[in-house]
This record gives sequence, C-alpha cells and structure tokens, in this order.
Amino acid sequence: MKKILLLATLAIFSVTAMTAQTKTKKATKAVAAKVEAPKTAKTPAIEGAGMVFENETIDYGTIPHNADGKREFVFTNNGNKPLVIESTQGSCGCTVPTTPKDPIAPGAKGVIGVKYATDRVGAFTKTVTIKSNAVGQESKVVTIKGTILPDAPAATPAAPQTKS
Repeated sequence: MKKILLLATLAIFSVTAMTAQTKTKKATKAVAAKVEAPKTAKTPAIEGAGMVFENETIDYGTIPHNADGKREFVFTNNGNKPLVIESTQGSCGCTVPTTPKDPIAPGAKGVIGVKYATDRVGAFTKTVTIKSNAVGQESKVVTIKGTILPDAPAATPAAPQTKS
C-alpha cells in the first residue's frame, strides 16, 4: 500500500512539474520574442529611391553679424535604389546650397550644405528646393531661419577736458 501511495505521489508531482516547466518555457519565449522583435524604423523602406531628413528646418538662432553661415541638412536614402540629387536651389542669392555629386546608396546618409550670407542684419527665413529621383517627393523644400544681430555700436572716446 505504501508503494502505491508513493508511486501515485510521484506521478502527480511529475505532472505538476512538467506543467510548470511548459508554462515557464512559454513565458520565456514570449519575453524573448518581445526583446528580439525587430524595432520598426522611423521611416519605412520604400520601393525606389527615398529621402528622409533628420531635420527639415535649420534654426540658426540669434547669431552675430558676419558669423559663420554654413550649416548642413543630413538625410538618409530610405529606399532600395540609389538616390540622385539632381539640383538644389536657394530661394535667393543670399542662400547658397551645395549638391552631392555622387548617388546616395540605399540606407546611406547624404548631406546638402547651405551657406547663408550673414552680412544681412535682421530676421530671415529662406528655403532650399531639392530636386531628386526620390519616389513621391521629386521636389522637396527645406528651410533655414534665424536672426542676425547688428554690430554693437562702437564706443566713442570722451572729449578731452580742458582746464579753466
């Protein structure tokens, strides 16, 4: 009788242990799936060439007169074909962009430089139009803005005083 009771206890214990292990394995797999699941990119890959900018507006902030006016628009080709920048055009002569010469490979980053003439005092908002083979955005407009401070007035020397 003791042997039968011992055998039944062992059988119940074995079934309980196997059930607990199965639940633990399922929970572990679920957690692993959440951890290993690929994160969705900010920008989905597209068929053809694509262009996604880190920032579509560059804010110079408030800068001194004749400060360095060079900035860069950084972008990524989120497509599966090379991106070709055909041209870049500033909205006026005071905004001069540079065009990448070589195609940007899929997944690679590219840079469009822009130089603003900081010899002009006051607030400004200018655009750069980019023409490319990017699917759905063959013409893309990005913006620069800021304020150029006037030169500080020069201190005038005090007139010499005469003794009376």
